[in-house]
Amino acid sequence: MPLLPRFAAWCVLLITFMVVNMATWAEENRPPNIVLIVADDLGYGELGCYGQKIIRTPNIDRIAEEGIQFTQFYSGSPVCAPSRCMLMTGKHPGHAVVRNNFSAKHLQHMREKFGWEFPGQFPLPSEEVTLAELMKSRGYATAAIGKWGLGHVGTTGDPNQQGIDLFYGFNAQRHAHNHYPKFLWRNQVKEPLPGNDRTLHGKTYSQDKFTEVALQFVRENKDRPFFLYLPFAIPHLGIQVPPESLAWYKDKIPEEEYKHRGYIQHPYPRAGYAAMVTHMDRDIGMIMKLVQDLGLDDNTIIMFTSDNGPAYNRLAGSDSVFFNSTGPLRGRKGSVYEGGIRVPLVARWPKQIAAGSKSDHQAAFWDLLPTLCEVVDTAPPSEIDGISFAPTLLAQGNQQDHDYLYWEFPAYGGQQAIRVGDWKAVRQKIFKGRMQIELYNLATDIAEQHDVAVEHPERVAEMKKLMAEAHVPSQHFPLFDSEKKKKPKKPKRKQG
Repeated sequence: MPLLPRFAAWCVLLITFMVVNMATWAEENRPPNIVLIVADDLGYGELGCYGQKIIRTPNIDRIAEEGIQFTQFYSGSPVCAPSRCMLMTGKHPGHAVVRNNFSAKHLQHMREKFGWEFPGQFPLPSEEVTLAELMKSRGYATAAIGKWGLGHVGTTGDPNQQGIDLFYGFNAQRHAHNHYPKFLWRNQVKEPLPGNDRTLHGKTYSQDKFTEVALQFVRENKDRPFFLYLPFAIPHLGIQVPPESLAWYKDKIPEEEYKHRGYIQHPYPRAGYAAMVTHMDRDIGMIMKLVQDLGLDDNTIIMFTSDNGPAYNRLAGSDSVFFNSTGPLRGRKGSVYEGGIRVPLVARWPKQIAAGSKSDHQAAFWDLLPTLCEVVDTAPPSEIDGISFAPTLLAQGNQQDHDYLYWEFPAYGGQQAIRVGDWKAVRQKIFKGRMQIELYNLATDIAEQHDVAVEHPERVAEMKKLMAEAHVPSQHFPLFDSEKKKKPKKPKRKQG
């Protein structure tokens, strides 16, 4: 072969070799995809891997079996919106912007007091740096599919203003109280769902739409890193599920009549509730299968948790006693006892997270942001409270522990809780002046049945000091009576 053609052939081979190797290098050095799934009001004991005996959750259990299961992980708050805020911003409840849900009455009060015009819930301010924004800055495609709850369309908390490329689902929390809605939001556009009229059943189940859109997002972004945040609305009340899913449990578990309160009444409430959880688990299995089919399994971390504890027993059919929804824990949603804030966390990442791992590391929602930042090699903001638990997740490096985990919740009379090691302090009815601190040793009293404050006054004093240190006053979510702005007194009417 003449020299020039031979040289050209070698050049083609060299270029081909370089392109192939560059593609291989790029694939090997591509940061991992992240699928972060958050159930709504799912209790600590409602998964098979956490001891559930009635509700079947094989796919979530598989995440635990093929990855890691945390036994002492906590939500950000005992209710929805603030918990999501802690997850997105990496701040604990004494420091975060959103610390409570808003009732319609409260929203009206805020409009009158501050002149704000926003529906749904308190919006995240524009200056907050969210987990989604950090992922987006790292080159990730980002999506939030399910229930947002941190700011409506047109506000600073609009998900598209907080780092989310694609939002699909319920923006406002009250909209999510029916799983057959008349519409769902796709970014700033209402997407009608014909055949739904917010009754017990309809044509389109919102959970199925979330799964459909999530699968499409994965397909469309398979060639680049993606952050898929799935804050599902299941199993939050009301109890609603397609008939074919209800059949998994209907007439197979006993039912009892209940006093209906607030939500649509279901004729088979226990079967309906169990079916909702298993329906969600089925959908998680579909997402896991697609990730595997696309060859993305080894480079995708999948995490599953819940935003707070389960709903109160017998509230519109939710029967947490029957399902042992909190396991051995005291309290439920709305409470800073363990049952209201301790939640499941399982994570799977083949070849990175050792299969069958269990951890009693103490962590909370505000730790997810720095953890995922470390996983994707990007710096978290400095003004956060979270500590990365990536060393525990990946079983490498030294794990830093919190000095304490702190919660405050300015509702139900006002509540505070703080955990230091195995010691936990709880203070309730703050607005009524009942400031007595309860003290529990979770190592020997996980059910928080034995208040030992009298026996350990020095420990109580320490906890009280730390509570004061952790609490940063908020004009929007005052915790103490002294932080509330007093209403001006009405002038007395003149006599005569």
